[in-house]
Amino acid sequence: MDPNSNHENLNPLDENNKEAAEKSLEAKSSVADEEVLKTPEQAPYTDENGYPTNIPPKKTKEKKVVEEDGEGEESNLVEHLTELRKQLIKSIAVFLLFFIAAFSTINVWFPYITRGYKLIVLSPMEVISFYTTISAALAFGLSVPFLCHFLWQFVKPGLNEKESRFLSLYSPAILILFVVGLAFGYYIVNPLSYKFLVSLGEMNFDVMVSAQEYARFLLLTTMPIGLLFELPVVALFLSAIGVLTSGSMKKVRKWSYVVLGVVSALITPPDFFSQLIILIPMIGLYEASIYLVTRTEKRLEAANAA
Repeated sequence: MDPNSNHENLNPLDENNKEAAEKSLEAKSSVADEEVLKTPEQAPYTDENGYPTNIPPKKTKEKKVVEEDGEGEESNLVEHLTELRKQLIKSIAVFLLFFIAAFSTINVWFPYITRGYKLIVLSPMEVISFYTTISAALAFGLSVPFLCHFLWQFVKPGLNEKESRFLSLYSPAILILFVVGLAFGYYIVNPLSYKFLVSLGEMNFDVMVSAQEYARFLLLTTMPIGLLFELPVVALFLSAIGVLTSGSMKKVRKWSYVVLGVVSALITPPDFFSQLIILIPMIGLYEASIYLVTRTEKRLEAANAA
């Protein structure tokens, strides 16, 4: 047998196998290309919810917004500090004006302060100290209306509508109650307490009151009482913002009397007579506060019902 005949017979088979292999490779390649085409392209970015997106994030704008917010907060802080400085300068100017006026006219109103009591001084410097203390106290009392107005101008932009309306309505009452408290301390508490304590000391001692101690006693029996007389306004304010009600005030009435007794003992001279003189009007003011809060609640209920 000729070996060339076998080689010729095998060639067609090899060619068929080669063609079949090529066709198989082409089919696999086409399937792979189709799978690649079907597979979605992964987006390079994600949005704010975490979903893929082709839109790049706007980092520059966000940074710009943050910078603008920071600049706005800094600007507001500077404005508040500027306004605070302005009101403080005006308050100090008014106080100094009244202080200079009071100190320069001290010989005119000095007899009304001392009530003709015989006072002594223990050193030359005590004279200046006494004059300065009394003049400063009088200047502060005269400056209170102006100081309240300057304070109102500063806090007004930061108050909500309810708080702003409350302060605008009750600002005159705040001043009036403070003045009434000062007058009550000066005309009633101070002379009665002074005479009681001096008469008590004269039983066993030669009483000599220094000017400095009298000034301290006078301030102790006037200024704190003026602040205590603001109790109705404080109660109305707490009621306006929903912290206090007439029912809660009635429930804690007994404990409130105890607290008022402790406060009156702390701010008055250490004698029972002075404490009793202050405790009685404090109880009256507490009952007046309950009445005012009750009327306010009824008026609001009527307004809401209408």
